[in-house]
Amino acid sequence: MNKPMLLTLHRWITLVFALPLLAIIATGMILSFEPLVQVSSIGGPAIDSGRVVELVKRYDPDGKARGLSINAGSRRMTLQGTDAPAIDLATGELAAAGSSLPDLFLWARVTHERLLGQAWLVTSSTIAMVSLMVLGILVGLPRLRNTLSGWHKGTAWFALPLILLSPLTGLCMAFGLTFQSGAAPAGGGRPVALPDAIRMVADSHELSHVISIGVRGGRIMARVFEDGELRAYSVSSSGVAALPRNWPRLIHEGNWSALIASPLNIVTSIALLTLLSTGLLIWARRKLRKPRRRTGGQANPAVVGAA
Repeated sequence: MNKPMLLTLHRWITLVFALPLLAIIATGMILSFEPLVQVSSIGGPAIDSGRVVELVKRYDPDGKARGLSINAGSRRMTLQGTDAPAIDLATGELAAAGSSLPDLFLWARVTHERLLGQAWLVTSSTIAMVSLMVLGILVGLPRLRNTLSGWHKGTAWFALPLILLSPLTGLCMAFGLTFQSGAAPAGGGRPVALPDAIRMVADSHELSHVISIGVRGGRIMARVFEDGELRAYSVSSSGVAALPRNWPRLIHEGNWSALIASPLNIVTSIALLTLLSTGLLIWARRKLRKPRRRTGGQANPAVVGAA
């Protein structure tokens, strides 16, 4: 396949998937900040598990909540799967409306994973993104110039490891590839109620470092920050056991090291937005450019008349 054909294919894939890619990249940039926000909210004074259990029973007497999330920085917790707002851990009362960041992150995650409610649209757009990068590689090394095209090609090549790793790990998540080094612990025994799960997690981990406890993937899981990494634990009647690391998810979400991976994901999102915007601008400039008049080999009628 020759270079003009590769460039034409590259251009048409970009045009077809431009809007879905813009939405996926933009929401991905928002989510890139989430690990930094989460790690900044952990720590502080210890959180009493008895207090948390008491509040769960008060605001969810029927046991309908799927789980809870904890923000140690603001001393609040939120019950998942209920309409109740955040609960102030200090007063035990419903908290006043505060930061809208959790809602923004939730919206971005839902959109990022199921664009327009369609997971296949995200997967197909991600495959298209990888295809664009492969086509760009096949075109060959660029000539770096201070032009729109030069910045487009330079960004693609200098950021290639980051921009390629992001969609590849996303596809691994979509197709269930975890590359886990060991088998997940068996969830033997009866299911654990949320109050019991809270007590069990509190016995082995400080609740001020816990991000959430709740049902995920058919099991109760706890997500806990340990040395900047967001670790996942299975909670069952058999105890609390660490789950094998899901490396594609850790890399894609930036949770293997919030202070390092989160800024890298932000840089990746900026590079992807730069590539998409400059690519569309290059196409638009070519389409809007006025065709040059051909003058070679043609006599000027005014000159002929003058002669």
